[in-house]
Amino acid sequence: MELRQLRYFIRVVELGSMGRAAADLGVVTSALSQQISRLESELATRLLQRSPTGVVPTDAGVAFWRQAQLAVRHADEAAQAAQQQRLAGRVSVGLAPSTASVLALPLMQAMRERYPEIRLHLVESLSGNLSAMLNARQLDLAVLFETDAEQRFSVGPLLDEGLYLIGAASLPGMPRGKQVRLKDLANLPLVMPSGTHGLRAVVDQAFARAKCRPRIVADIDGLAILMDAVRAGWAATVQPGAATARLPGENLQVVKVADAGAQRRNLLASLSDDELSPVALATRVVIGDVVRELVGAGLWAGARLR
Repeated sequence: MELRQLRYFIRVVELGSMGRAAADLGVVTSALSQQISRLESELATRLLQRSPTGVVPTDAGVAFWRQAQLAVRHADEAAQAAQQQRLAGRVSVGLAPSTASVLALPLMQAMRERYPEIRLHLVESLSGNLSAMLNARQLDLAVLFETDAEQRFSVGPLLDEGLYLIGAASLPGMPRGKQVRLKDLANLPLVMPSGTHGLRAVVDQAFARAKCRPRIVADIDGLAILMDAVRAGWAATVQPGAATARLPGENLQVVKVADAGAQRRNLLASLSDDELSPVALATRVVIGDVVRELVGAGLWAGARLR
């Protein structure tokens, strides 16, 4: 099996056509088809289902494609590292919007100082989307808040962060103290992410333990728009400590939720160690170091290391 064959196969799957892949790779279609056939013969299994409209990978082909992507990327990174005689390559890290507000810039700075030849690719998305991207091998690492039984990646504890009520000072019913109990918020209008969002599940469970129900007046799956609604005084929101990082100087009340167990658990998720490149392994260590520094310096509101 040759590395060239893996590159050919990956491109065919991506473009869904032998002809288009051949043109993109700069080879004739017959030569490309011959290389794929040799690969299938060596593996003793059919990788592609051919039809007049193109090709699609079989189940075996999908499994092989995922691992082939990793193999090619690791080979490219190994070659680059050898050429530069230092740790170099590319790593992709997924962060939820609230987490990115406190972690993204410090992580970028730390990576720049420690590993200037590593190209960091940050992806900001909802936790559920990041989990799906990890399963699909589109990310190396991600900070998640919950996992499911179908996960195909490794997870480890990172930190727990408390929840905060955030609202305009002019919002009727907005508490003025430094702490509040969830049972005292039953009549306060709230805007929250929808039920598919990890934070919504955490908040709903916390209200259930307090034996009351939140008054959700709008579901907004986007931190920027959600906070615009809060600033406009339409409603308050319950967010983790990380979401307060961009609030200093704004005319908003930030009140800590005092209920026991009202917290969001952060997990550091990654591909398995045997799938991670040296670059990704180094980045995972940096993430842990940066988180400890932020918590130790009191720059991650309500956070406690696990």
